[in-house]
Amino acid sequence: MTVFHGWKMAFAAAGLQLIQAMMLYQAFGAYVAVLATEMGWSKTSLSVGAAMLAMEAALLGPAIGWFLDRFGAKGIIKTGISLFGLGFICLSQIETLTGFYVSIIICALGMSMFGYFPLNVAVIQWFEKKRARALSVVGLGFAVGGLFVPLIAGSIEMFGWRTTALCSGIISIIIGYPLATLFRRRPEDFGEVVDGIHSQAQAQSNGSATATTPEPSFTIGQALRTKAFWLLATGHAIALVVVMTVNTHAINHMRISMGYTITQASLFIMVMTGSQVAGVLLGGYLGDKFDKRLVAASCMLLHAGALFVLTYATHTLELLFFALGHGLAWGTRGPFMQAIRADYFGRKSIGMILGISASIAAIGQTVGPLIAGYLGDVTGDYQLGFTAISGIAVIGALAFWFARRPQQPNT
Repeated sequence: MTVFHGWKMAFAAAGLQLIQAMMLYQAFGAYVAVLATEMGWSKTSLSVGAAMLAMEAALLGPAIGWFLDRFGAKGIIKTGISLFGLGFICLSQIETLTGFYVSIIICALGMSMFGYFPLNVAVIQWFEKKRARALSVVGLGFAVGGLFVPLIAGSIEMFGWRTTALCSGIISIIIGYPLATLFRRRPEDFGEVVDGIHSQAQAQSNGSATATTPEPSFTIGQALRTKAFWLLATGHAIALVVVMTVNTHAINHMRISMGYTITQASLFIMVMTGSQVAGVLLGGYLGDKFDKRLVAASCMLLHAGALFVLTYATHTLELLFFALGHGLAWGTRGPFMQAIRADYFGRKSIGMILGISASIAAIGQTVGPLIAGYLGDVTGDYQLGFTAISGIAVIGALAFWFARRPQQPNT
């Protein structure tokens, strides 16, 4: 039996997300910890690097969205993986803080072009009834990638961060580029249909609901005029405040506050991402059964509680609670961020809708690490910054709670 090409794309996207998470996104904290020690750079200076990972998405999101709506994802994704690998090769050669920033900008540019946003846009075009499950497959790759963070941390301690960065760049290109070639624009362009379902009878046999209502079809202007768009963007941005703060500073926090080595602290990141895998699998089920906004709101409360426990942890069991809670919340919520927008606004202008949403969400990625890093430099530890961000996460829960489905536009 022929496998629906949409699933091939979903698993290819999962592979690319694994590369991002393993090599940089969830391993960035290990680089921060070793560079702070070896180079003597401040927490704030290194936090600027984390902010740069998000700034590219903020600047390029709308442009990438426009391109995706008109030309598809393959070209952008192939270019992105190439730049991502080049950025790591440059990182392996740096001697100054400026060089660090330049290499991070190159990596960030690549991540913007083959990250969760363009990958999800590509997959969304191929699914409707099974959208939550397909996007959970994509998110699963990101979660599994985090399981390899101890491998990256161990490589940094054993072989040095320069060798690790160089090998990361080369491996990313060798594995990622062939995966990028699997992407196609829309199923209709290749004689296939959404979900691979060719008839109502087949839809019923697969357990899918029949098409009793048409898919929504918002333009970008119509979407921007809804409260739901802005509430979802706010909730997503705040979620990324928490996620990027943890990715950037959690390992260093455990090193400073509890005396852990980088490798020891990274083991809790591995537990966190193992829990994230479970969350992604759970989210794929919940997303097709329950209201996504309510599940997302619940996950934000779990984010807040887990970060608060990490902040004041004095025992291994507390760190385990943080790792399990934060990972479960992230994994469950993550795939919903794009699926709920596609459910609310349809596929017509999904590239632009997700592009502008990515620009707003990038604000959260930018300010979270900066807040924690600056307050960490001022106070000597991360307690004040982490506590503030834990409180902000509760506001994110409220944003999702009130983000109800908008009325369909008049066409």
